[in-house]
Amino acid sequence: MFKPTVGPIIGHTTTHHTRIFLRGDLQKKDSVFAAIRYRRIGDTQWSSGIFAELDPLRDLSNVIALHHLHADTHYEYQAGWFGTDGTKPSPEALRQMPLQWPKEVYRFHTTSSEITTPRSYIVGSCRYLRMTLGVPSLPSKGDKIFGAINRLVQKSWPPVSALIMTGDQVYVDDMNLVSPDREYREILDKYRAAFSQPHIQALMASVPTYMILDDHEIEDNWPAKANSNDAALYRNAMAAYEIYQASHSPAHESLTEGQPALELKHYWYRFAQGDTEWFVTDSRTRRNLAVDDRRILDADQEQALLEWLINSPARVKFLVTSVMFYPDSKSDDGDAWKAFPEQRLRILETIRIHKIKNVVIVSGDVHGSMTSRLRYSEDPDFEVHTIVSSPFCNSAWLPYAKASNFILDQPLVQTATGDYRLELTSKVISQDNFAHLTVDVEKIRVEYRDSNGDYLDAVNLALHIPL
Repeated sequence: MFKPTVGPIIGHTTTHHTRIFLRGDLQKKDSVFAAIRYRRIGDTQWSSGIFAELDPLRDLSNVIALHHLHADTHYEYQAGWFGTDGTKPSPEALRQMPLQWPKEVYRFHTTSSEITTPRSYIVGSCRYLRMTLGVPSLPSKGDKIFGAINRLVQKSWPPVSALIMTGDQVYVDDMNLVSPDREYREILDKYRAAFSQPHIQALMASVPTYMILDDHEIEDNWPAKANSNDAALYRNAMAAYEIYQASHSPAHESLTEGQPALELKHYWYRFAQGDTEWFVTDSRTRRNLAVDDRRILDADQEQALLEWLINSPARVKFLVTSVMFYPDSKSDDGDAWKAFPEQRLRILETIRIHKIKNVVIVSGDVHGSMTSRLRYSEDPDFEVHTIVSSPFCNSAWLPYAKASNFILDQPLVQTATGDYRLELTSKVISQDNFAHLTVDVEKIRVEYRDSNGDYLDAVNLALHIPL
């Protein structure tokens, strides 16, 4: 057996289930299979091998789902791929094969079933890994911060429950001014290079990773600049996105035999851990730019989001949107929520009217990080926090955001009955960074750290505690 050429990547993980992505490679004209075996740490007996065929139509990748796991338990696993001679073997023949497993042993941890146990998360976005003639330029720069995250994961308490990547995990359009990548093979090369660098590979092999796309997975400010020639670009970009980012996410429903369904109804999804729940929106591919009904989220997604806000029993609700919900930028490129004020107001009014507590909006995109708080002038009980974390690794061609880039001295929204006003609750960080979130009973602690893992800033966001 051979080591995976990309992965393994631990995806959606619950108390009793996890999904593991991996990619192999071609081997003449033989059938190619991936295999995983696992055991609880401390046990001596490995499970039987679990196999999945690797299809060239999915870039020789697949996702293997493990079921009937134990909650809050550390597991170790081995993963690899191999080719078979001649005809495709039966499942029984696969199980009887004398396999030589790769020596690498990876670890993952299932979710705790305790409702109120403290949890921590890593949040970030915008990882620039420029490709020149198909080869990453200065790959260690684009991978450095993930080494720092790995070191933090090793010592963090509470343990890191998930890595949340909120957009621009790859820059398909990094060379747009010179030689834009538009072909399917070129885009697949971007993903293979981005996800196989040593530090990010080690991180994603052990920490459940949840992703959602932003514009650079397709094209800058998509779809505002789209034209009739971009249909193939979009088709190619989304096919690659579905393989490398969506395949191991909760957007796929799980089948009884353990394999995620191939058909995706949409890219947005939800997942819960104890009394903390995440709604990860697709604020990029379902936009409507028509003047009479501008939407950043399609109607079905908005309805699902509002119903979740109102009905979810979660004590803490994280709403992920790849682009900034607030504060608004002084520039107006029509790309963020500022350009969709009616839909934004509907969400805010739902939170206020239904008196929904502990809503935290998480985003990236702007190449600057900060926390801020939104209040309503006529309702002292209304409060919504936002956490922005960006970038993991910036391009030398792109500026970092500063506080002076944002509108902070006037209401976000003025309504007939009152004003929504915001204030920064942290400094604006203008360098490569990531956020470490710890959710406790009384607060969410947000720590920003640089690409070496060194402390930059921290803030405690108070949580409402029911009487």
